[in-house]
Amino acid sequence: MNFFIELKEGLSIAWDAIRANKLRSILTTLGIIIGIVTVTSMATAIDALNRAFHESISILGADVLFVSRQSWVNHTYEDWVNGNKRNKITREQVRQVEKQMLMAKAVAPEVALTQSVWYQNRRASSVQIIGTTEQFTITSGFNVAVGRFLTAAEADGGRPVCVIGNDVATNLFRKESPLGKKIKIGARRLEVIGVLEKRGSFLGMGSFDNEVIIPVQQLLIGYWRNPDFTIQVKVNRMDQLEDAREELRGVMRKIRHVSPLDPDDFAINQQDQFIKIFDSATGTIAAVGLLITGMSLFVGGIGIMNIMFVSVAERTREIGVRKAIGANRRTILLQFLIEAAAICLMGGLAGLAVTYLLTLLVGLVFPYFPVTMSLPVMGLAVLTSVLTGLTSGFLPAWRAARMNPVDALRNE
Repeated sequence: MNFFIELKEGLSIAWDAIRANKLRSILTTLGIIIGIVTVTSMATAIDALNRAFHESISILGADVLFVSRQSWVNHTYEDWVNGNKRNKITREQVRQVEKQMLMAKAVAPEVALTQSVWYQNRRASSVQIIGTTEQFTITSGFNVAVGRFLTAAEADGGRPVCVIGNDVATNLFRKESPLGKKIKIGARRLEVIGVLEKRGSFLGMGSFDNEVIIPVQQLLIGYWRNPDFTIQVKVNRMDQLEDAREELRGVMRKIRHVSPLDPDDFAINQQDQFIKIFDSATGTIAAVGLLITGMSLFVGGIGIMNIMFVSVAERTREIGVRKAIGANRRTILLQFLIEAAAICLMGGLAGLAVTYLLTLLVGLVFPYFPVTMSLPVMGLAVLTSVLTGLTSGFLPAWRAARMNPVDALRNE
Protein backbone atom coordinates (compact mmCIF):
# COMPACT_ATOMS: atom_id res chain seq x y z
CA MET A 1 0.00 0.00 0.00
CA ASN A 2 2.91 2.35 0.84
CA PHE A 3 4.27 1.84 -2.67
CA PHE A 4 1.09 3.21 -4.27
CA ILE A 5 1.13 6.22 -1.95
CA GLU A 6 4.77 6.85 -2.90
CA LEU A 7 3.84 6.47 -6.57
CA LYS A 8 1.03 9.00 -6.24
CA GLU A 9 3.28 11.47 -4.43
CA GLY A 10 6.04 10.92 -6.99
CA LEU A 11 3.65 11.68 -9.86
CA SER A 12 2.45 14.84 -8.14
CA ILE A 13 5.99 16.10 -7.43
CA ALA A 14 7.16 15.19 -10.98
CA TRP A 15 4.25 17.11 -12.51
CA ASP A 16 4.98 20.15 -10.35
CA ALA A 17 8.66 20.04 -11.33
CA ILE A 18 7.81 19.78 -15.05
CA ARG A 19 5.34 22.69 -14.81
CA ALA A 20 7.88 24.79 -12.91
CA ASN A 21 10.40 24.35 -15.74
CA LYS A 22 8.19 24.33 -18.82
CA LEU A 23 10.74 25.57 -21.37
CA ARG A 24 13.44 23.24 -20.13
CA SER A 25 11.04 20.30 -20.19
CA ILE A 26 9.93 21.10 -23.75
CA LEU A 27 13.51 21.43 -24.99
CA THR A 28 14.44 18.20 -23.21
CA THR A 29 11.65 16.28 -24.92
CA LEU A 30 12.74 17.36 -28.41
CA GLY A 31 15.35 14.61 -28.60
CA ILE A 32 12.77 12.02 -27.60
CA ILE A 33 10.21 13.44 -30.04
CA ILE A 34 12.69 13.18 -32.92
CA GLY A 35 13.66 9.67 -31.87
CA ILE A 36 10.06 8.45 -31.61
CA VAL A 37 9.10 10.09 -34.93
CA THR A 38 11.98 8.36 -36.74
CA VAL A 39 11.36 4.97 -35.11
CA THR A 40 7.59 4.98 -35.63
CA SER A 41 7.90 6.39 -39.16
CA MET A 42 10.32 3.63 -40.08
CA ALA A 43 8.14 0.92 -38.55
CA THR A 44 4.97 2.32 -40.17
CA ALA A 45 6.62 2.63 -43.59
CA ILE A 46 7.95 -0.95 -43.47
CA ASP A 47 4.55 -2.24 -42.34
CA ALA A 48 2.80 -0.34 -45.17
CA LEU A 49 5.33 -1.56 -47.72
CA ASN A 50 4.84 -5.14 -46.55
CA ARG A 51 1.06 -4.91 -46.84
CA ALA A 52 1.20 -3.21 -50.24
CA PHE A 53 3.63 -5.80 -51.58
CA HIS A 54 1.70 -8.80 -50.30
CA GLU A 55 -1.60 -7.40 -51.61
CA SER A 56 -0.03 -6.82 -55.04
CA ILE A 57 1.82 -10.13 -55.23
CA SER A 58 -1.30 -12.05 -54.17
CA ILE A 59 -2.60 -11.48 -57.71
CA LEU A 60 -0.17 -14.19 -58.85
CA GLY A 61 -1.99 -16.74 -56.72
CA ALA A 62 -0.35 -18.83 -54.02
CA ASP A 63 -1.60 -22.06 -55.65
CA VAL A 64 -0.41 -21.28 -59.19
CA LEU A 65 2.83 -22.57 -60.73
CA PHE A 66 4.47 -20.73 -63.64
CA VAL A 67 6.67 -22.66 -66.08
CA SER A 68 9.11 -20.68 -68.23
CA ARG A 69 12.64 -20.86 -69.58
CA GLN A 70 13.92 -18.35 -67.03
CA SER A 71 13.78 -18.49 -63.25
CA TRP A 72 12.23 -15.40 -61.68
CA VAL A 73 15.21 -15.34 -59.36
CA ASN A 74 18.51 -15.39 -61.24
CA HIS A 75 21.33 -15.42 -58.73
CA THR A 76 24.05 -14.57 -61.26
CA TYR A 77 24.36 -13.09 -64.72
CA GLU A 78 25.52 -16.53 -65.91
CA ASP A 79 22.21 -18.06 -64.75
CA TRP A 80 20.34 -15.50 -66.83
CA VAL A 81 22.48 -16.17 -69.93
CA ASN A 82 22.08 -19.94 -69.57
CA GLY A 83 18.33 -19.52 -69.22
CA ASN A 84 18.17 -17.62 -72.51
CA LYS A 85 20.04 -20.44 -74.26
CA ARG A 86 17.35 -22.98 -73.42
CA ASN A 87 14.87 -24.13 -76.05
CA LYS A 88 11.60 -22.22 -76.14
CA ILE A 89 8.46 -23.65 -74.58
CA THR A 90 6.10 -24.37 -77.48
CA ARG A 91 2.34 -24.48 -77.92
CA GLU A 92 2.50 -28.25 -78.36
CA GLN A 93 4.30 -28.61 -75.03
CA VAL A 94 1.53 -26.61 -73.39
CA ARG A 95 -1.03 -29.04 -74.87
CA GLN A 96 0.95 -32.00 -73.51
CA VAL A 97 0.98 -30.47 -70.02
CA GLU A 98 -2.81 -30.00 -70.26
CA LYS A 99 -3.24 -33.69 -71.14
CA GLN A 100 -0.77 -35.22 -68.70
CA MET A 101 -1.19 -33.18 -65.50
CA LEU A 102 -3.45 -35.03 -63.04
CA MET A 103 -3.20 -32.62 -60.12
CA ALA A 104 -4.01 -29.48 -62.11
CA LYS A 105 -7.33 -27.68 -61.89
CA ALA A 106 -6.50 -25.59 -64.96
CA VAL A 107 -3.61 -25.08 -67.38
CA ALA A 108 -3.28 -21.95 -69.50
CA PRO A 109 -0.61 -20.77 -71.95
CA GLU A 110 0.53 -17.16 -71.82
CA VAL A 111 2.40 -15.11 -74.38
CA ALA A 112 2.78 -11.36 -73.86
CA LEU A 113 3.98 -8.50 -76.01
CA THR A 114 3.60 -4.72 -75.86
CA GLN A 115 1.68 -2.75 -78.51
CA SER A 116 -0.29 0.44 -78.96
CA VAL A 117 -4.06 -0.03 -79.20
CA TRP A 118 -6.30 2.26 -81.28
CA TYR A 119 -10.00 3.03 -81.36
CA GLN A 120 -10.89 5.63 -83.96
CA ASN A 121 -8.42 8.48 -83.28
CA ARG A 122 -7.73 7.51 -79.65
CA ARG A 123 -4.66 5.55 -78.62
CA ALA A 124 -3.64 3.58 -75.54
CA SER A 125 0.14 3.15 -75.48
CA SER A 126 2.36 0.46 -73.98
CA VAL A 127 -0.54 -1.97 -73.62
CA GLN A 128 0.31 -5.55 -72.73
CA ILE A 129 -1.23 -7.93 -75.27
CA ILE A 130 -1.73 -11.39 -73.75
CA GLY A 131 -2.43 -14.44 -75.88
CA THR A 132 -4.07 -17.24 -73.93
CA THR A 133 -7.05 -19.61 -73.68
CA GLU A 134 -10.36 -19.75 -71.85
CA GLN A 135 -8.69 -21.31 -68.76
CA PHE A 136 -6.75 -18.12 -68.10
CA THR A 137 -9.58 -16.79 -65.91
CA ILE A 138 -9.05 -19.76 -63.57
CA THR A 139 -5.26 -19.66 -63.41
CA SER A 140 -4.96 -15.86 -63.19
CA GLY A 141 -8.03 -15.10 -61.08
CA PHE A 142 -9.24 -12.47 -63.57
CA ASN A 143 -12.91 -11.56 -63.35
CA VAL A 144 -14.98 -9.99 -66.10
CA ALA A 145 -16.88 -6.85 -65.08
CA VAL A 146 -18.82 -6.36 -68.32
CA GLY A 147 -19.47 -8.84 -71.12
CA ARG A 148 -17.76 -12.24 -71.12
CA PHE A 149 -14.38 -13.95 -71.43
CA LEU A 150 -12.97 -16.02 -74.30
CA THR A 151 -14.49 -19.41 -75.13
CA ALA A 152 -12.52 -22.56 -75.99
CA ALA A 153 -13.66 -22.34 -79.61
CA GLU A 154 -12.51 -18.72 -79.89
CA ALA A 155 -9.14 -19.51 -78.30
CA ASP A 156 -8.38 -22.54 -80.49
CA GLY A 157 -9.86 -21.00 -83.66
CA GLY A 158 -8.07 -17.68 -83.26
CA ARG A 159 -11.23 -15.63 -83.58
CA PRO A 160 -10.67 -11.81 -83.86
CA VAL A 161 -12.09 -11.02 -80.41
CA CYS A 162 -10.57 -9.61 -77.24
CA VAL A 163 -11.16 -8.78 -73.59
CA ILE A 164 -9.75 -5.45 -72.46
CA GLY A 165 -8.48 -4.17 -69.11
CA ASN A 166 -10.15 -1.39 -67.16
CA ASP A 167 -7.51 1.23 -68.07
CA VAL A 168 -7.76 0.45 -71.78
CA ALA A 169 -11.56 0.74 -71.63
CA THR A 170 -11.32 4.09 -69.85
CA ASN A 171 -8.68 5.53 -72.18
CA LEU A 172 -10.26 4.44 -75.46
CA PHE A 173 -13.99 4.48 -74.85
CA ARG A 174 -14.41 6.96 -72.01
CA LYS A 175 -18.17 7.03 -71.32
CA GLU A 176 -19.41 4.80 -74.16
CA SER A 177 -19.78 1.01 -73.90
CA PRO A 178 -16.85 -0.86 -75.50
CA LEU A 179 -18.83 -4.07 -76.09
CA GLY A 180 -19.16 -4.87 -79.79
CA LYS A 181 -16.70 -2.14 -80.79
CA LYS A 182 -13.56 -3.01 -82.76
CA ILE A 183 -10.11 -1.92 -81.65
CA LYS A 184 -6.99 -1.96 -83.79
CA ILE A 185 -3.83 -3.73 -82.63
CA GLY A 186 -1.13 -3.53 -85.26
CA ALA A 187 -2.76 -4.26 -88.63
CA ARG A 188 -5.64 -6.29 -87.16
CA ARG A 189 -9.05 -5.31 -85.83
CA LEU A 190 -10.55 -7.22 -82.93
CA GLU A 191 -14.04 -7.06 -81.46
CA VAL A 192 -14.32 -6.27 -77.75
CA ILE A 193 -16.41 -8.94 -75.99
CA GLY A 194 -15.61 -8.10 -72.38
CA VAL A 195 -14.01 -5.71 -69.89
CA LEU A 196 -12.02 -7.00 -66.89
CA GLU A 197 -12.59 -5.86 -63.32
CA LYS A 198 -10.18 -3.22 -62.05
CA ARG A 199 -7.22 -4.78 -60.26
CA GLY A 200 -5.01 -1.81 -59.40
CA SER A 201 -1.23 -1.57 -59.68
CA PHE A 202 1.92 -3.06 -58.25
CA LEU A 203 3.08 -0.70 -55.46
CA GLY A 204 1.61 2.23 -57.38
CA MET A 205 3.85 1.58 -60.39
CA GLY A 206 2.96 -0.97 -63.10
CA SER A 207 -0.79 -1.22 -63.71
CA PHE A 208 -2.54 -4.58 -63.93
CA ASP A 209 -5.36 -2.98 -65.93
CA ASN A 210 -3.46 -1.78 -69.01
CA GLU A 211 -3.83 -5.01 -70.99
CA VAL A 212 -5.77 -6.73 -73.78
CA ILE A 213 -6.38 -10.48 -73.76
CA ILE A 214 -6.74 -12.18 -77.14
CA PRO A 215 -7.02 -15.84 -78.27
CA VAL A 216 -3.61 -17.49 -78.31
CA GLN A 217 -4.12 -18.65 -81.90
CA GLN A 218 -4.89 -15.07 -82.97
CA LEU A 219 -1.59 -13.95 -81.47
CA LEU A 220 0.32 -16.74 -83.25
CA ILE A 221 -1.24 -15.92 -86.61
CA GLY A 222 -1.15 -12.15 -86.49
CA TYR A 223 1.65 -11.04 -84.20
CA TRP A 224 4.25 -13.63 -83.19
CA ARG A 225 4.60 -16.95 -85.01
CA ASN A 226 7.27 -18.54 -82.82
CA PRO A 227 6.98 -17.15 -79.28
CA ASP A 228 8.32 -18.47 -76.01
CA PHE A 229 5.35 -19.61 -73.91
CA THR A 230 4.81 -19.38 -70.19
CA ILE A 231 2.56 -22.08 -68.72
CA GLN A 232 0.27 -21.27 -65.79
CA VAL A 233 -0.80 -24.30 -63.75
CA LYS A 234 -3.38 -23.95 -60.98
CA VAL A 235 -3.34 -26.94 -58.63
CA ASN A 236 -6.43 -28.72 -57.38
CA ARG A 237 -5.79 -28.01 -53.70
CA MET A 238 -3.30 -25.87 -51.81
CA ASP A 239 -2.09 -28.85 -49.77
CA GLN A 240 -1.10 -30.56 -53.03
CA LEU A 241 1.16 -27.72 -54.16
CA GLU A 242 4.51 -29.47 -53.61
CA ASP A 243 3.26 -32.77 -55.06
CA ALA A 244 1.83 -30.93 -58.06
CA ARG A 245 5.13 -29.13 -58.52
CA GLU A 246 6.99 -32.45 -58.66
CA GLU A 247 4.42 -33.91 -61.05
CA LEU A 248 4.75 -30.85 -63.30
CA ARG A 249 8.54 -31.14 -63.20
CA GLY A 250 8.34 -34.77 -64.29
CA VAL A 251 5.89 -33.97 -67.11
CA MET A 252 8.06 -31.12 -68.39
CA ARG A 253 11.23 -33.23 -68.36
CA LYS A 254 9.40 -35.95 -70.25
CA ILE A 255 7.90 -33.76 -72.98
CA ARG A 256 11.15 -31.78 -73.42
CA HIS A 257 13.18 -35.03 -73.57
CA VAL A 258 15.55 -34.15 -70.75
CA SER A 259 18.00 -36.94 -69.96
CA PRO A 260 17.80 -38.35 -66.38
CA LEU A 261 21.34 -37.13 -65.65
CA ASP A 262 20.83 -33.63 -67.07
CA PRO A 263 19.48 -30.65 -65.08
CA ASP A 264 16.08 -29.11 -65.88
CA ASP A 265 16.07 -26.94 -68.98
CA PHE A 266 13.12 -24.92 -67.64
CA ALA A 267 12.10 -23.21 -64.39
CA ILE A 268 9.02 -23.67 -62.24
CA ASN A 269 8.28 -20.39 -60.48
CA GLN A 270 5.77 -19.46 -57.81
CA GLN A 271 4.67 -16.55 -55.67
CA ASP A 272 6.72 -17.40 -52.58
CA GLN A 273 10.01 -16.81 -54.45
CA PHE A 274 9.27 -13.09 -54.59
CA ILE A 275 7.94 -13.09 -51.03
CA LYS A 276 11.11 -14.69 -49.61
CA ILE A 277 13.36 -12.19 -51.38
CA PHE A 278 11.18 -9.26 -50.35
CA ASP A 279 10.95 -10.37 -46.71
CA SER A 280 14.72 -10.83 -46.57
CA ALA A 281 15.32 -7.38 -48.06
CA THR A 282 12.83 -5.60 -45.80
CA GLY A 283 14.23 -7.44 -42.78
CA THR A 284 17.70 -6.09 -43.55
CA ILE A 285 16.34 -2.59 -44.19
CA ALA A 286 14.38 -2.71 -40.93
CA ALA A 287 17.42 -3.82 -38.92
CA VAL A 288 19.67 -1.10 -40.35
CA GLY A 289 16.93 1.54 -40.17
CA LEU A 290 16.03 0.76 -36.56
CA LEU A 291 19.72 0.80 -35.61
CA ILE A 292 20.13 4.26 -37.13
CA THR A 293 16.90 5.61 -35.67
CA GLY A 294 17.75 4.03 -32.33
CA MET A 295 20.80 6.29 -32.21
CA SER A 296 18.54 9.34 -32.11
CA LEU A 297 16.76 7.86 -29.09
CA PHE A 298 20.13 7.22 -27.47
CA VAL A 299 21.12 10.87 -27.99
CA GLY A 300 17.72 11.95 -26.62
CA GLY A 301 18.28 9.71 -23.60
CA ILE A 302 21.67 11.31 -22.92
CA GLY A 303 19.95 14.71 -22.97
CA ILE A 304 17.37 13.49 -20.44
CA MET A 305 20.15 12.18 -18.19
CA ASN A 306 22.02 15.48 -18.25
CA ILE A 307 18.88 17.47 -17.42
CA MET A 308 18.04 15.10 -14.58
CA PHE A 309 21.54 15.52 -13.11
CA VAL A 310 20.98 19.30 -13.25
CA SER A 311 17.56 18.85 -11.63
CA VAL A 312 19.05 16.76 -8.82
CA ALA A 313 21.76 19.36 -8.22
CA GLU A 314 19.20 22.19 -8.11
CA ARG A 315 16.93 20.31 -5.69
CA THR A 316 19.56 18.99 -3.31
CA ARG A 317 18.09 20.91 -0.35
CA GLU A 318 14.58 19.62 -1.18
CA ILE A 319 15.97 16.06 -1.16
CA GLY A 320 17.59 16.72 2.23
CA VAL A 321 14.30 18.03 3.67
CA ARG A 322 12.35 15.02 2.40
CA LYS A 323 14.90 12.62 3.86
CA ALA A 324 14.94 14.51 7.16
CA ILE A 325 11.18 14.05 7.60
CA GLY A 326 11.32 10.31 6.85
CA ALA A 327 11.53 9.72 3.09
CA ASN A 328 13.63 6.63 2.36
CA ARG A 329 15.94 5.92 -0.58
CA ARG A 330 13.23 4.10 -2.55
CA THR A 331 10.91 7.12 -2.30
CA ILE A 332 13.54 9.54 -3.64
CA LEU A 333 14.60 7.07 -6.35
CA LEU A 334 11.00 6.60 -7.45
CA GLN A 335 10.37 10.38 -7.48
CA PHE A 336 13.14 11.11 -10.00
CA LEU A 337 12.49 8.00 -12.08
CA ILE A 338 8.86 9.07 -12.45
CA GLU A 339 9.93 12.54 -13.47
CA ALA A 340 12.33 11.23 -16.15
CA ALA A 341 9.74 8.72 -17.43
CA ALA A 342 7.02 11.40 -17.51
CA ILE A 343 9.18 13.76 -19.60
CA CYS A 344 9.99 10.94 -22.05
CA LEU A 345 6.35 9.82 -22.16
CA MET A 346 5.21 13.32 -23.11
CA GLY A 347 7.89 13.40 -25.80
CA GLY A 348 6.74 9.98 -27.04
CA LEU A 349 3.09 11.04 -27.25
CA ALA A 350 4.09 14.22 -29.10
CA GLY A 351 6.20 12.12 -31.49
CA LEU A 352 3.23 9.81 -32.13
CA ALA A 353 1.06 12.83 -32.95
CA VAL A 354 3.66 14.06 -35.46
CA THR A 355 3.94 10.62 -37.06
CA TYR A 356 0.16 10.34 -37.30
CA LEU A 357 -0.02 13.67 -39.15
CA LEU A 358 2.75 12.47 -41.49
CA THR A 359 0.82 9.26 -42.28
CA LEU A 360 -2.28 11.30 -43.15
CA LEU A 361 -0.18 13.48 -45.46
CA VAL A 362 1.42 10.45 -47.17
CA GLY A 363 -2.03 8.87 -47.56
CA LEU A 364 -3.28 11.97 -49.36
CA VAL A 365 -0.25 12.24 -51.66
CA PHE A 366 0.10 8.50 -52.34
CA PRO A 367 -3.41 6.96 -52.05
CA TYR A 368 -2.18 3.58 -53.36
CA PHE A 369 0.23 3.24 -50.42
CA PRO A 370 -1.71 1.88 -47.39
CA VAL A 371 0.05 3.87 -44.63
CA THR A 372 -1.68 3.52 -41.27
CA MET A 373 -0.34 3.53 -37.74
CA SER A 374 -0.98 0.17 -36.15
CA LEU A 375 -1.70 -0.34 -32.46
CA PRO A 376 1.46 -2.49 -31.95
CA VAL A 377 3.62 0.35 -33.35
CA MET A 378 1.89 2.89 -31.10
CA GLY A 379 2.25 0.62 -28.08
CA LEU A 380 5.93 0.03 -28.89
CA ALA A 381 6.51 3.78 -29.13
CA VAL A 382 4.95 4.46 -25.73
CA LEU A 383 6.86 1.58 -24.12
CA THR A 384 10.13 2.73 -25.70
CA SER A 385 9.57 6.25 -24.40
CA VAL A 386 8.98 5.09 -20.84
CA LEU A 387 11.93 2.67 -20.90
CA THR A 388 14.19 5.42 -22.28
CA GLY A 389 13.09 7.68 -19.42
CA LEU A 390 13.66 5.02 -16.78
CA THR A 391 17.07 4.08 -18.19
CA SER A 392 18.23 7.67 -18.62
CA GLY A 393 16.92 8.79 -15.24
CA PHE A 394 18.28 5.91 -13.20
CA LEU A 395 21.79 7.26 -12.48
CA PRO A 396 20.58 10.74 -11.48
CA ALA A 397 17.81 9.18 -9.36
CA TRP A 398 20.30 6.79 -7.75
CA ARG A 399 22.58 9.70 -6.94
CA ALA A 400 19.70 11.60 -5.35
CA ALA A 401 18.57 8.54 -3.36
CA ARG A 402 22.07 8.02 -1.87
CA MET A 403 22.56 11.62 -0.71
CA ASN A 404 23.38 12.15 2.93
CA PRO A 405 20.49 14.23 4.37
CA VAL A 406 22.87 16.30 6.57
CA ASP A 407 25.09 17.22 3.60
CA ALA A 408 22.02 17.90 1.46
CA LEU A 409 20.55 20.30 4.04
CA ARG A 410 23.81 22.24 4.20
CA ASN A 411 23.59 22.88 0.45
CA GLU A 412 22.62 26.42 -0.50
